[in-house]
Amino acid sequence: MKLNATQLTRQLKDGLAPVFVVSGDDPLLTGETADQIRHACRQAGCEERLVFHVDRSFDWGQLYDASHSLSLFAQQRLIELRIPGGKPGDEGGKALIAWLDTPPPDTTLLVTLPKLDGSAQRSKWAKTLIEHPASRFVQIWPIDAQQLPGWMRDRLAGAGIQASPEALELLSARVEGNLLAASQEIEKLKLFCNGGVLDAQTVQEAVADSARFDVFNLADSMLKGEAQQALRVLHGLRGEGVEAPVVLWAIARELRSLANMAQDLARGIPLERIFASQRPPVWDKRKPLLSKALQRHPAQAWEAWLSIAQQADEQIKGQHAGSAWDSLARIAVEVSGVRLKL
Repeated sequence: MKLNATQLTRQLKDGLAPVFVVSGDDPLLTGETADQIRHACRQAGCEERLVFHVDRSFDWGQLYDASHSLSLFAQQRLIELRIPGGKPGDEGGKALIAWLDTPPPDTTLLVTLPKLDGSAQRSKWAKTLIEHPASRFVQIWPIDAQQLPGWMRDRLAGAGIQASPEALELLSARVEGNLLAASQEIEKLKLFCNGGVLDAQTVQEAVADSARFDVFNLADSMLKGEAQQALRVLHGLRGEGVEAPVVLWAIARELRSLANMAQDLARGIPLERIFASQRPPVWDKRKPLLSKALQRHPAQAWEAWLSIAQQADEQIKGQHAGSAWDSLARIAVEVSGVRLKL
């Protein structure tokens, strides 16, 4: 069953479903939606939480074992299944369908995955996740440029701040569509607002130009094959205090897009048709850049870097050992064409 954000809130008030699926590409919106479900699980008494990360070597027997094992610590359990590549494969699809057909008692399954493309949505496993009565499928839609001022107005209002139209326009221009950066700027603006009113002058004084341009210069450098330049930009961003989630957001978005395009290319679909099928379609000036990157690496490589990006996300959250910046640097140089010896 498909749900929007409002319907999800009502569903969680009524009780937990056996399975929740959160699908989308924006890290802030998908993360907050998953957090909302986790909070509802805790409120319902879930004290035990298991997290599985699906990559090419994932053993789907682990999910079966988890569904048939008895909880030793709590009556309610939350099991998270994270699929950064967006496709569980034949074995994974069968495992998900089997779970839905016979959901284990006192257990909630939370599946997170990127936005499903057209071919994925037509697959049997995806249709089952979307349509099965035991499942609640939440599609996270991106906030476009026209919706961004309204989204920020509501976000600021939730923080007790009333913003002028001029302030919203200026703030929108500064963050350039990066919702994670927008959320961080709103948190800073709470310290600068007098009387809960935000005007353009306050934004001008308090909000530095978004690092998004430099972050996307990083993505362009690695796609061009300029490893040293990519590392210089990455180290510069870190030195300027740019948060790792902002950098990860930009890099992961490129990786997901290129992973899907590489899979289509491997199936023999012409590159121009692949570019035209993207939403939004690839700009002409970016086509040579993406073509070069796709010719340099096979589909498997893009999937491997998505797994490293997932690892960086876990490192940011303290769920995996090591430095997220080291993981980001590894992605940058390997996408540039330099293979590291690990």
